[in-house]
Amino acid sequence: MIRNRPLYLGLALALFSFVFGCAALADDFTSPRSAEPSGLIGQRFLTLNTIVRVRQIEVSRDLAFGPDESSVHTPAEARTFREAIEAAWPGARITWAFSWLALHDTRDSYRELRELVVSYRKKFGDEITFIPGAYFSNMYNTREQVNRDLHEGLQRVSAMVGNGYRPQCVIAGFLSADNLRYLAEEEGIHVCQGNIWSQYAVDNGDGDGSICYPYYPSREHFCKPSQGTEDFIDIVNLDGWSVDFLCARVPGRRTVDGELWRSRQGVGPIETLLDMGTERGLKSMLATTSAHFDDGFQRNGFAWVTCGWEMSLVEARKIYGYGGRNGMDGLHLWLTEIRNRWPDARLITQGEFGELWRAHFKNNEELDYQFLHRGCGIRASQEKLEIRWFMNRDFRLALLKDRTENNESKVIDFTRYDLPAKEPADPELGKHARNWSLMNRINQKGLRPQDQPVPLMELPFEEQSLIQKHYPELFAPGAKTK
Repeated sequence: MIRNRPLYLGLALALFSFVFGCAALADDFTSPRSAEPSGLIGQRFLTLNTIVRVRQIEVSRDLAFGPDESSVHTPAEARTFREAIEAAWPGARITWAFSWLALHDTRDSYRELRELVVSYRKKFGDEITFIPGAYFSNMYNTREQVNRDLHEGLQRVSAMVGNGYRPQCVIAGFLSADNLRYLAEEEGIHVCQGNIWSQYAVDNGDGDGSICYPYYPSREHFCKPSQGTEDFIDIVNLDGWSVDFLCARVPGRRTVDGELWRSRQGVGPIETLLDMGTERGLKSMLATTSAHFDDGFQRNGFAWVTCGWEMSLVEARKIYGYGGRNGMDGLHLWLTEIRNRWPDARLITQGEFGELWRAHFKNNEELDYQFLHRGCGIRASQEKLEIRWFMNRDFRLALLKDRTENNESKVIDFTRYDLPAKEPADPELGKHARNWSLMNRINQKGLRPQDQPVPLMELPFEEQSLIQKHYPELFAPGAKTK
């Protein structure tokens, strides 16, 4: 027996190393809890991401504009934010996206912040990923440069987390079709927050024209759903924020009767909690949530609400004012109320949600999203108005109606996806390409002469036929007043 001791010791050490290694990997990766239901249909999902950056607008790796936000990107803010979520929704999993500068900043505060977020991956199962350009990277960078940033940024994230970690999703604001294709084919990532539905004339980039629920993008334009195998990109394109469908009609912001109408009013904190205060802001957030989790759930078979809560907003009052508010009370109340009203709802990472959708839908052929939203009475979400949205592979269609009058609905958006589309060229050095929108027939913002509301029956015959193929009930007798 003594002669074989080295052999037994070697086997014991090998077994110990194997078990320890498996334990380390298990500690690093927290899979969805076995008690959770699987699949997409019949479920309500909430996704929440936060952006960790250094400057408000990070144009490239070494050029940035806007306020320096480093004073509100410390472990203290991250801890406040994450603990507020866990207190309101135990077991929630969120997505953290680091900008290039935040990944490489050598200050102690950023080093400690990165270590803390990695610990949240281990503790909660959070997703950690990369955001190129800290939103809208294609506005300032060539597609080739964006691909380099994606490749090296993702490598940096993997090294930061360790144990062979790889995120399922990338956050981008909006991302060109070529770069989405690169993510899918070269990086093996098949989920991207790659569009911001209704984004136009708001802040730093325009990208209106997509549908607001997941879809596979076309190789022609990131806002256009793929029309078939010839232009298919195997990546799930996700919206960035769920917004009030009535507010989304506003181009940017404007003052009406002393009230500030903002197109991004929905579940995001800037236009709600920070702008209007907790009580009124929370009412707006819940109205938008309800549009998906109640009526939308019944129409679509599943429901999804998504929100980007930039980490700079945890203590935004220090930089941006916002009336001394930081929105954390409202975040807690919003999440708590969602759990009370819709106890089956799941708060998971964006990568997890996108992969669930991808497992159910193999292409865009069966897409048929429908929404009905009645105004909540706050600002542009006028109580008297009702809007219906229809979204599929061929087009998106919006019908607006004044419920206080016995009149017919009018078309305020008809964006055709069966028509050719083209993205802007790469920006020239020192310049930027701001407008990446897909606008053709009629757009909800109403900025062009052709965007005037029109009765459905006054559309050209060809377009009526296209709509009728999908929704014949809109052309049934009496449908115009429904």
